[in-house]
Amino acid sequence: MAKLQQQHSNTAGWAPPSVQKRWLLTLLIMLSVSTLIAFFIKSAFDSCDPPHPHNFDVAASNKPAKVFSNSIKTAPSPLSFMKSKLVLLVSHELSLSGGPLLLMELAFLLRSVGTEVFWITIQKPSETDEVVYSLEQKMLVRGVQVLSAKGQEAIDTAFKADLVVLNTAVAGKWLDAVLKENVPRVLPKVLWWIHEMRGHYFKLDYVKHLPLVGGAMIDSHVTAEYWKNRTQERLRIKMPETYVVHLGNSKELMEVAEDSVAKRVLREHIRESLGVRDEDILFAIINSVSRGKGQDLFLRSFYESLQIIQVKKLKVPSMHAVIVGSDMSAQTKFETELRNYVMQKNIQDRVHFINKTLTVAPYLAAIDVLVQNSQARGECFGRITIEAMAFQLPVLGTAAGGTTEIVVNGTTGLLHSVGKEGVTPLAKNIVKLATHVERRLTMGKRGYERVREMFLEHHMAHRIASVLKEVLRKSKSHPHS
Repeated sequence: MAKLQQQHSNTAGWAPPSVQKRWLLTLLIMLSVSTLIAFFIKSAFDSCDPPHPHNFDVAASNKPAKVFSNSIKTAPSPLSFMKSKLVLLVSHELSLSGGPLLLMELAFLLRSVGTEVFWITIQKPSETDEVVYSLEQKMLVRGVQVLSAKGQEAIDTAFKADLVVLNTAVAGKWLDAVLKENVPRVLPKVLWWIHEMRGHYFKLDYVKHLPLVGGAMIDSHVTAEYWKNRTQERLRIKMPETYVVHLGNSKELMEVAEDSVAKRVLREHIRESLGVRDEDILFAIINSVSRGKGQDLFLRSFYESLQIIQVKKLKVPSMHAVIVGSDMSAQTKFETELRNYVMQKNIQDRVHFINKTLTVAPYLAAIDVLVQNSQARGECFGRITIEAMAFQLPVLGTAAGGTTEIVVNGTTGLLHSVGKEGVTPLAKNIVKLATHVERRLTMGKRGYERVREMFLEHHMAHRIASVLKEVLRKSKSHPHS
């Protein structure tokens, strides 16, 4: 291994055949796993402030909080009790966005323990869509049965199912549209998994049945509290018993993150493709390009940080901004604005736009700092944050949403305000990490330790099992079940 590393370090971006093979195998693993499609749904329920690995919080709208044990057993899977049960998963769409991919992970986890899983997509494009076709094939190969959202088969499956999972608030419109007068019969066995933080999802047409479902599952405490308050104040309805589910990293992703040789090869390859040196410092946003993700404000902060360095005559390696999640084929006004800004400030040699991809591990291996700049209420959770921490990267994040439950300010990263008010603080934080190598590395190591303590696959497995048991128990005792 030492010889292999020495050979690798002496190359200028390419690797000998043995390392090439290792790199290609790594890429194949990541392509099959990716950051959002894995065989396991990964969650942790711990309250992040302060961290406590031995129990988790359950946010309940009307009932006392419950606490389930987090002891790790040696059993193959804590979800083995789901064997031979029938589960119907209802998604509002089938796309490369977080919600549908998370639901797919749940499908694969249930299939791995022998659950009979059916999938319904409410909204489908009228013409054949390559993404939809590809994702459906992934499910079919793993034994997930794909049904039409409408028709008697969907209704019959909902009746027979032991559990129905509605994914995202928008999926609620399927209940009245398809089940119609039979909605009350299904509600007790519905687990509603909510990922949204935006106000326009708070429509009574979507969520009027929330009070009567078996339970709600939400990705962060901040989001759960937001839903609890908003539904009561705006819609005059109450949330059902609500379980907070922090996401986690799969074993497959952790294996890549902890493989120093694979990381080094990926780092060299990506940096060579970008035309940057090993000593250069890369700050990256890895999100779909949209105003809500804050790429525009990040670029302003990055430019301001360059100005600070120039004025103060600080000696730092060349700094670069990387935006992963670009899609120029869509030719959105926002992305055009981003590229025009880069040209106006004459920083084309320092800013790199990367097309959207599910395979983000190579970029996590290549960069030095992750910027999580989601605006307004922030991310519901923001899985890319814990993925970056697994790669020992410090995180510069907005002090909003689930990011505040992941990043320990001053320890695993630095937080800044949302909006224009956060531009200068983020610029200063960029300079702080650019000029203090030891601080950057220490924060990265502490972030990795936090992931190992709180955001791994096994943390989720035991906790999600407890949630499903609760919902199944309650549904069996209900007269409609």
